[in-house]
Amino acid sequence: MEIINVTDKKEKWNKVIINLLIVSAFVVILNETVMGVAIPHLMKDLNISALAAQWLTTAFLLTMAVVIPTTGYLIRRISTKRLYVIAMGLFIAGTAIGAIAPGFELLLIGRIVQACGTAIMLPLLMTTVMSLEPHETLGRRMGNISIVISVAPAIGPTISGLILSQLNWRFLFIFVLPIAITMLVIGARRMHNVGETSRAPIDILSIILSAIGFGGIVFGLSTIGESGAETSMIVRLAPIIIGAIALALFIGRQLMLQRSDRALLDLRTFRTPTFSLSVIMFMICMMAMFGAFILLPLYMQNVLGFTVLQSGLLLLPGGLAMGLLAPTVGRLYDKVGPRPLLVVGSTVTAGALWSLALLLGEHSSWVTLLIGHIIFSVGLAFIFTPLFTSSLGSLPKHLYAFGSATVSTMQQVAAAAGTALFIAIMSGIVALTLGNGGSVPKAYAEGIHVAFLLSASIASLSIIPAFFIKKAKASAGAVSH
Repeated sequence: MEIINVTDKKEKWNKVIINLLIVSAFVVILNETVMGVAIPHLMKDLNISALAAQWLTTAFLLTMAVVIPTTGYLIRRISTKRLYVIAMGLFIAGTAIGAIAPGFELLLIGRIVQACGTAIMLPLLMTTVMSLEPHETLGRRMGNISIVISVAPAIGPTISGLILSQLNWRFLFIFVLPIAITMLVIGARRMHNVGETSRAPIDILSIILSAIGFGGIVFGLSTIGESGAETSMIVRLAPIIIGAIALALFIGRQLMLQRSDRALLDLRTFRTPTFSLSVIMFMICMMAMFGAFILLPLYMQNVLGFTVLQSGLLLLPGGLAMGLLAPTVGRLYDKVGPRPLLVVGSTVTAGALWSLALLLGEHSSWVTLLIGHIIFSVGLAFIFTPLFTSSLGSLPKHLYAFGSATVSTMQQVAAAAGTALFIAIMSGIVALTLGNGGSVPKAYAEGIHVAFLLSASIASLSIIPAFFIKKAKASAGAVSH
């Protein structure tokens, strides 16, 4: 009886830890997409250009890309409770700076500090869940995490639009601050350490190469669409080229260091076929998802004449559908495995994008867009939970931290790539149409049509790896209690 009580108590504490991390991660990830809607308000209040205002989102993504690759090392080196406090502390500090910032420069610093905390939280959440959750209920738990990953960015613009329709942009930070402080206080009291830390040495050169590599690629992709026509292609591509060279050197150094378990990001995760296929599918789906997040609001505002608030509200049902389906998809994963769910999800997602590409035009109804976005969101709901569970569950336990860091890093790179690609395509068509005397609504309708055709083509590629991703075995996945 005493053993049962001890086991029950342990499982209770595990649930407390996981739920704390899930709620905290939702709060911090929500901030990744809230600033885009606020750009017109910031331009007016701070007297800055659109390019400068866009840096509040670009700098956030850039910081995430630089910090996330180091989290595999941080999770091994720093205890769970201390790392949680560091992550939430950084996020709270950045949020407070943003709330009181008198000008653009300090606001930008606040966003960078926020991003440091956000970058640590997600890999910490995934690694902890993989270590604590019993294998037989892992899919259900990952379903809850999928709500954080997919729904938080999806409803961010909606929440931002609601706040900005009534209040100053500072309330984007003020509303979040007490929630984040509450989570920090609760976590500091109730969080327990998971696993053991090790005194792994840090390789400074790896950090430098990682920052230049991932940071350069994400920076280049994030800003390539913002460069004017007078900027040469070489100048536009320079950050991506430099980043690619640094990334190649980073990979070579990790392959050398991992022989003695000293790698900043252990790449032996890619020796597992299920993990590698899952990462590829992740990147394809993230490109498609962030492309839709960018294109649909532009279509609603520049073609249909919607306000920011109306645009956000129209996208809300899709975000809610994704969140409500995630736990059900998690339970289905535990029963049938990833393959049926991924095949259905990738097919539905690609089909929804093809429908949007072919049906949306200058005079389309908002009902068509609403239905298409909901179907698109349902498809994604069937993808993210199986991918998270299969990718990390296929790894041995000592690679969980590196696997979660790799998945999170690839998400940031794919999101930046999708955004840059679709904005560049759309902008080129818009400029061409306007140059030929077309109206603004017609120009944007044409540009978004072509961008959606490309997005649908990319999303269709995800159907192929969906057939080859297998369910993680108990011996490789989370330890059972």
